[in-house]
Amino acid sequence: MTATPTAGLTLVGVGPGDPELLTVAGLRALEAATVLAYPVARPGAEGMAARIAEPWIQPQQRRLPLVFPMVEAAAPRLEAWAAAADLVAQQVAAGERVVFLCEGDVSLFASASYLLLALRRRHPACAVRLIPGITAVAAAAAAAAWPLALQQEQLLISPTPDTPEELALLLAAAAATGQQLALLKLGQRWRWVRPLLADRGLLASSLVAERVGWPEQRLLAAAELNDSELPYFSLLLVRQGWPPVLP
Repeated sequence: MTATPTAGLTLVGVGPGDPELLTVAGLRALEAATVLAYPVARPGAEGMAARIAEPWIQPQQRRLPLVFPMVEAAAPRLEAWAAAADLVAQQVAAGERVVFLCEGDVSLFASASYLLLALRRRHPACAVRLIPGITAVAAAAAAAAWPLALQQEQLLISPTPDTPEELALLLAAAAATGQQLALLKLGQRWRWVRPLLADRGLLASSLVAERVGWPEQRLLAAAELNDSELPYFSLLLVRQGWPPVLP
């Protein structure tokens, strides 16, 4: 006999763009939900996580967009996280089975993490479960047949530094320790990242991925791209060497 789902909140990583990358556990949680919450940048905006999950959303499920403003100021973000936590906690207290949809994974550079922390502080009794999702880094590497890390190598996943000087230091440190790099939010930084990679002879061993998982996804060797601005949702994989023992 299948147990009746109980009230609570489940944070579900829906993966980067492709609805088919949603995990079986994530899909089951989504199907059992009575309320689907998801982040939006402003009231009335479309949520990317909701767009990814759209093929699996049922008409009877109520949608609950939560505003997570894309601003640098702390006060609006703190207010938004608190408001989101309060709204979700109210739904759970009313007996709803709430799923919060999160693009990518729920724990890596994720909007879900802010909701989780706000709930722990404001509503510690609210039952929360996390279901991981596929990251854009993992999806890009799989699509390009790109080994992210081998044997004893380390992998650093980081936003792209804001200046050439910071990136130069990062590349030097990574080369010294055998670290491979996955740099997110490449976008407009590509204008100065490309020449820096060229100076270090790394263009041939770097991959640029744009809009991973979406229909307009592009995977390109860094050497094939000029120094024009890239979309915000782009990332860079940089390999500066290989282990001594390989097939």
